[in-house]
Amino acid sequence: MRSAAAWTAGALLAVVSVVVGCRALDVDGPTPVPQLLAFLPWLLLPAGLALLPAAFARRPVLLVWAPAVLAVTGWFVRPYGPEPGPPRGPVVARLDVLTANVEFGRATPDLIATVRRERPDLVFVQECDRGCSASLASGVPRRDYPYRRIVEGDLAAGSAILSVYPLSGTAGIPGTLAMPGAETPLGGRTVRLQLAHPLPPVPGRLGAWRAGLDRVRAWASGSRGTPAILAGDFNAGQDHAAFRRVLDAGGLHDSARLGGAFRTPSWPAAAPRPLGTQIDHVLVSDDFGVRGARFLDLRGTDHRALLVALDLHKGGP
Repeated sequence: MRSAAAWTAGALLAVVSVVVGCRALDVDGPTPVPQLLAFLPWLLLPAGLALLPAAFARRPVLLVWAPAVLAVTGWFVRPYGPEPGPPRGPVVARLDVLTANVEFGRATPDLIATVRRERPDLVFVQECDRGCSASLASGVPRRDYPYRRIVEGDLAAGSAILSVYPLSGTAGIPGTLAMPGAETPLGGRTVRLQLAHPLPPVPGRLGAWRAGLDRVRAWASGSRGTPAILAGDFNAGQDHAAFRRVLDAGGLHDSARLGGAFRTPSWPAAAPRPLGTQIDHVLVSDDFGVRGARFLDLRGTDHRALLVALDLHKGGP
């Protein structure tokens, strides 16, 4: 019995140790590590369960290993990075930002209803197929959102940015899935806007996932020091090294964390709460304060939408 308990504890701890070890070493590792990293807080369950057979087995190595793995896992569940200081200068503009992955356009009707109800100032839409583009054109009046950056595509390839503020086009970020960008004058400042939608970390295509996030990181790095909003389905979260590099490169902050929705899952939407992981984000530069963040359910998609309330500050010394 004690031998079986030791093997059980060892197996549970080995799996958790590999994943948490990659987190500690700041690498994403090979499949299945990136996929498991997305659900890192849930590794507290097998780590905690391992304590029981470890105690029953009475093996000294297990009695040290089990609590150590549990403690390290719990350490990394905390928010990444220090708490940002308050933005500098007075508030010069207030805005609401919505990001939504509509899954091949299927959730477009619910997205349109949400936009009409919530009236966000900026809307970032991923997986907006050609039908979605047409529905946005007909279902969202131009008088409400006169400025748009839409890249049409089939299935998941299309994306859109809708705005109540004037948009000037930028090159965006190249990728298999469209990632348009823009700039907008707001409160006497120029704000850089960028939609993010790198490929997901599916087995056999981790290189494409990393390359996509690296291009997002390059954009963030180039925007450092200017007001910036980077929003979309990142297919990654704070437990992925590639995502943390985006935050660090741009000096960006996760608005869900600052708005009281840290670790609130956005995918898969069908999973009962609190199961799931947060891979949909609105990242902002330190020119912004966050007044609140809410995840919204949309019918027809496997993602939850994210609505954040932001204050843009004047900046200065």
